[in-house]
Amino acid sequence: MIKKMGYVWHLRRMMADCGMFQTTELVPLLAERGIHLSREQVFRLVTQPPQRLSMDTLAALCDILRCTPNDLIEVEVVNEQLRRTAEVGAAPVPQPGARSFAAQTNERQAGAGSSCAGACRCPARQGRRRS
Repeated sequence: MIKKMGYVWHLRRMMADCGMFQTTELVPLLAERGIHLSREQVFRLVTQPPQRLSMDTLAALCDILRCTPNDLIEVEVVNEQLRRTAEVGAAPVPQPGARSFAAQTNERQAGAGSSCAGACRCPARQGRRRS
């Protein structure tokens, strides 16, 4: 069996859950934690899934957004193929566009409200709660 793994980057969604809608809002918050990135680098970090990400940057993002790495990164199987064998009853190959278990779980939780559930402790949102 051959599996090609991929991931979904949820930084923009996590920022929105905490009331941050501009990528530039992250620049000073990252700098407070010793991560010095330009506005352009932060823009790319938010809008595109990173190919490489330092553990320091990941830890800083988790601290800023009060989340875990699992909240930011969803690992999924992109392509799975079974070797052809003479076995009867082999498991079928997943269809393109099939949702992962984590995606289904996130959708169920989204029905109950945002991940902050109105009690976000993000520094950027303090004093900016919406009614």
